[in-house]
Amino acid sequence: MRLSDFIVQNADRIVDEWERFAATLTPAAQTLSSADLRDHAKAILLAAARDMNTAQTRAEQIAKAQGEELGTTPSLDQAAASHGELRHIVGFDLVQMTSEFRHLRATVIRFWTESLTSPQGAHFTDMVRFNEAIDEALAESTAVYAERVNRSRDIFLAILGHDLRAPLQAIGMSSEILMRRASISEADRAFIQRIKSSGRHMSTMVSDLLEFVRTRLGATLPIERQPMEMTTACRDAIDAASAGHPDCDPVFTIWGNTQGEWDRARIDQMLQNLIGNALQHGAATHRISVTLIGGENHVSLSVHNDGEPIAEEAIGSIFDPLVRSLNAQAGTRNPSTSLGLGLFIVKEVVNAHGGSITVTSNFGDGTTFTVVLPKKA
Repeated sequence: MRLSDFIVQNADRIVDEWERFAATLTPAAQTLSSADLRDHAKAILLAAARDMNTAQTRAEQIAKAQGEELGTTPSLDQAAASHGELRHIVGFDLVQMTSEFRHLRATVIRFWTESLTSPQGAHFTDMVRFNEAIDEALAESTAVYAERVNRSRDIFLAILGHDLRAPLQAIGMSSEILMRRASISEADRAFIQRIKSSGRHMSTMVSDLLEFVRTRLGATLPIERQPMEMTTACRDAIDAASAGHPDCDPVFTIWGNTQGEWDRARIDQMLQNLIGNALQHGAATHRISVTLIGGENHVSLSVHNDGEPIAEEAIGSIFDPLVRSLNAQAGTRNPSTSLGLGLFIVKEVVNAHGGSITVTSNFGDGTTFTVVLPKKA
């Protein structure tokens, strides 16, 4: 009997074996009913049988074996995707879910070969087609399962970041009140200033984390354009950076008209991350320069630092999230105080404003990030 016919005739028997195996995948399986354990097993089997009866050229077989989506079966993919999603919901881990497909494959082949009296050439073709169908179902289930895991993690991070804001605000307000007391000693004032500075760093990290999660969940950064002066925003960002680095003496150069319409809060995020990145990864002297040039329709902002250049192989991923080390050999005295999201947030802010950002880095010239933003939408 051809394998596809065998699967259709013995689907219930095969699914019974699936259920028995799934019941051993504890602890998640302990609370599941028979219907939950069987889940989409029969639908996957029958869809695999239909796929095996579909004509396939040699070229299509090779393409499918190489993982291309040519000739995929919608009903098989849908059943497998639903299975992956539900297994995540009920608490199966990825290894347990994939082991179900391994056991299903082994069960079908064992039952079928036991029923054969004399193997024929067509039977080998059946085995190949069946393995293709199961691999397709496994790939689809795994992809959907991984997607659900990532989304659950992102939602958790969003909740965590949101809940951390309240205690950080309490730290900031309490340290500000203590700083205003006249009777405080200079030593205590230094400690409070350190608490305030650390709270500010943590607040920046939480903000970056929330923006990262927002983009991961499919939302672009919202912006509200209002008339503003980019020069003022740059001065404020430089002053804030200098407060945290007393030995920092940035050079700020301005040319032209720098008035435009941007989202001030987002621009502040961009500037703080760019300048903070230059201070952290630049030379130990903390010498940085900020250049702002206003044109007729655009402003150009450049942030430059000396020191070891960014490794050439890292340039392509410099704006990717969670990339922390720009250069393992960078001459910096500052340990990393970020999550590796700073430049990712910078690029998101630039994109939200319809601008562009580039980076150049080499020995002798140092590293320069250049942002070009249109003055209006």
